[in-house]
Amino acid sequence: MMLKTELGKTNISEVKNQEIPDTDLFAVDFFCGAGGVTCGFAKADIKVLGGIDIDPKFKETYEGNNKSLFINEDVSNFAPEKLKDLLPISIRQDNLIFVGCSPCQYYSNLKSDKDKSHAGRLLLDDFKEFVIHYKPGFVFIENVPGLETKVGSPLHKFKLALKKIGYTFDQKVLNAKFFGVPQNRRRFVLIATRLVSKIELPKQLKTKDKIITVMDAIGDYKKFPMVNAGNKDFSSFQHSVANLSALNLERVINTPKNGGSRKAWENNDKLQLECYKSHNGHYDVYGRLHWDKPSPTITTRFIYTSTGRYSHPEQNRALSLREGATLQSFPLDYSFNSTSQGVIATMIGNAVPPKLSQAIGETLKSHWNKWLTSKQEQGH
Repeated sequence: MMLKTELGKTNISEVKNQEIPDTDLFAVDFFCGAGGVTCGFAKADIKVLGGIDIDPKFKETYEGNNKSLFINEDVSNFAPEKLKDLLPISIRQDNLIFVGCSPCQYYSNLKSDKDKSHAGRLLLDDFKEFVIHYKPGFVFIENVPGLETKVGSPLHKFKLALKKIGYTFDQKVLNAKFFGVPQNRRRFVLIATRLVSKIELPKQLKTKDKIITVMDAIGDYKKFPMVNAGNKDFSSFQHSVANLSALNLERVINTPKNGGSRKAWENNDKLQLECYKSHNGHYDVYGRLHWDKPSPTITTRFIYTSTGRYSHPEQNRALSLREGATLQSFPLDYSFNSTSQGVIATMIGNAVPPKLSQAIGETLKSHWNKWLTSKQEQGH
């Protein structure tokens, strides 16, 4: 699916020997995946020393796009004190951020396989042990809205632990579309600090003309050439598209352009699915995206027309890998290292949108600069 990118020249000794100025913010990205947060923080001029993830498939993508070390560890079985052997961090560093955007399928409101995600439901507890041990100046977590509301969520214990060791926090469900991401993506976000008595999340920009649409993001055919279902793009641009069966292609062809749904062919016995013959609703399935709106939430299955409103607004195919990555706000030159479209789609769909991460990073930096100025004025 792609041309291998040159790996970032990061190794343990180079990272370990870095000198971080006391006035600069830096971070560790737990559950880093393909690097959405690391990419966004770089745009906010926050250095991410390293990303930690259990899945080795992320290493080439993470290090190939970011000047950060990939640490292939299972946080559940990784002793917090060992982290300082790999990265130049210590306890109670005021300019250190711990990022903990753990896998979230278990608390999602989507009908996902909860058995598969059951093992990951307490990763926030594991992250909490690192926060308690190192007590960084700032903490940032992002997850599905269900993390806040579902019975058995570890969030409540996490917040109690933060309070106990002197942190204050702000939390809210934010929609990424209000932060420069061309996508309706609601996520629970919490930021915390032990440096000041009050911290605030960035304000959502609700001005309509600031919301980026699908047309704005992927409507330029010079950047995103017209292609057919099954297109293979082995360049680093990765404009590859999943193939379609003859029947599914006919379904897409019969779905009206620019926001049409399968309702258009619900009375066609050949095209209608058996499971929907006596069921109304779920019209996003096999639906086309709207040009003049943000996309729906980009999931790990966005490359398939049968899993949601992921058919191109006017071409008879699903979204390409690059289009999905762009709707997640990844830069056009961000390459995903794998020979599998499914693996790349998972990397993209599971990522925290870089533009949302950038907004959080800029907010943390603003709080940091105010605290630093106050400290300097007091002569410390």
